[in-house]
Amino acid sequence: MDFICYPKCTTCKKAQKWLDDNNIGYTLRDIKADNPTREELAEWYAKSGLPLRKFFNTSGMLYKSLELKNKLPSMSEDEMLSLLATDGMLVKRPILVSDSFVLVGFKESDWDRLCR
Repeated sequence: MDFICYPKCTTCKKAQKWLDDNNIGYTLRDIKADNPTREELAEWYAKSGLPLRKFFNTSGMLYKSLELKNKLPSMSEDEMLSLLATDGMLVKRPILVSDSFVLVGFKESDWDRLCR
């Protein structure tokens, strides 16, 4: 599995601890240093079953400074994917990617249900 995170993020730290405590193997990827591509984001979005807006880090400074709360409703999926691919700090994290599922954000009950 791929664990995409921002190492300074407290939620990402909790998720990583949970993976380690449950002996779940993963490959770590720093979302700021290695931003997801548009193609990766499109694949994760399709596999996740989530609305695309759930991939945005709504609490981030960049999201707020770009006033995306007001802009997203009128954007196409193509425009949203392209925007997400411009900066990893726009993307909600952590993201856990396996062959069969994608989890966005850390909700322990979901991770427990799908990872074990």
